[in-house]
Amino acid sequence: MATPTLEAPRSAPPASPPKTRRTRGGGAVGRFVERYGAYLFLLPAIAYLAVFTVFPLIRGVLLSFTATKLVNPAGGRGVGLENYDYLLSSDRFWSSVVTTLLYTFFTVIFSVGIGTAGALLLNTAFKGRGIVRAIATIPWAVPTVAAALIFVWIYNNEQGILNRTTSALGMGQHGWLVDPQYGLFAVTLATVWKLTPLVMLVMLSALQSVPHELREATWVDGATRFQSFRAVTLPHIMPTIRIITLLMTIWSIRRFEIIFLITGGGPLDVTNTLVVNVYRTAFQDQNLGRAAAIGALGLVLSLLVTVVYFIVEQLQERQENQR
Repeated sequence: MATPTLEAPRSAPPASPPKTRRTRGGGAVGRFVERYGAYLFLLPAIAYLAVFTVFPLIRGVLLSFTATKLVNPAGGRGVGLENYDYLLSSDRFWSSVVTTLLYTFFTVIFSVGIGTAGALLLNTAFKGRGIVRAIATIPWAVPTVAAALIFVWIYNNEQGILNRTTSALGMGQHGWLVDPQYGLFAVTLATVWKLTPLVMLVMLSALQSVPHELREATWVDGATRFQSFRAVTLPHIMPTIRIITLLMTIWSIRRFEIIFLITGGGPLDVTNTLVVNVYRTAFQDQNLGRAAAIGALGLVLSLLVTVVYFIVEQLQERQENQR
């Protein structure tokens, strides 16, 4: 007699979750936000750059092709490349280019060099380091106008502390702001004093990111502190040195206020940089078109510096990849 087989009861299929009804409009908005949401967040910054940077830049370049005067800014006629031809054959323009390059070179060399050395000093442990770090940032916190006035007093022919110091040392007194021999030195010293704390803070941040274990390993192997710095610390902070050098170079090419407030471009045009030359041409010579041409050529100089930086950066990366 066959035994009946028992079948297991079939379980009901799991209930599917209720479907949410999505409207076509909401789905389209969601897809749009998902695809273009990042651009929406960038839109205010892009609008700001377009209104306050790109448009004035284009307007200035177009102005450089006109003979616009300050007394009649809307009545300039087009002159093509006449302003550029005049500038490229002008001794005053080339003198301002040389002055700009010298000022930029010495400013960058001393501010980056002293700032890096100061950062190395402030990165070591010593009593009162926090107070010294706070004091070292004071020049950067001082407003530019106040810093310029401070150095005008320092360079004063009769009561200035610099002339008093040189007299006490038997070096005599000098006309720091009226002698062409010292004009470029005077504005460079003031600029280095103002910019060095910024470099110091940036380099100090880079130094604190260097792994201490690697430096200790080199010390255990018998390396001196200089050898440890060259083998471990310098490669880690070199990208920061390159980028701060680029920024300092561009800022120095564009720097106007501290030079104009201390010397006004004098004496005898020895501190007449490109930016100061733009001001003089526009508001003293009342030639807006030619001033715009000087500004455009200064922009080309800044772009060339940036291109050189990126070329050097690419060469450095290739050398590191080949090792």
